[in-house]
Amino acid sequence: MGDAVTGDVIVKPLVTEKSNDQRKHHKYAFRVHSGATKRDVREEVARLFNVKPVKCNIITVSRKPKRLRFRSGYTASWKKAIVTLSADQTISIFEGA
Repeated sequence: MGDAVTGDVIVKPLVTEKSNDQRKHHKYAFRVHSGATKRDVREEVARLFNVKPVKCNIITVSRKPKRLRFRSGYTASWKKAIVTLSADQTISIFEGA
């Protein structure tokens, strides 16, 4: 694990309509720690799910403006990782979704 990351790299798997559609192309989405790198994510996915990732893309999801009654503010920004596996591998926790 890299120096910038303390604790777990993967926060939780993302199960959305878009991520379910991407499973057809062997791509799985995860919310990851804000200091995680591609290498950290690939190693963590390989260790947790016993698969060999082919590719990993990381996206920083920007903050968005929100309002609660008379106060305005922003949601927190966060990081998303999309991990691509080879055609013969799957991650079982996504298959029931």
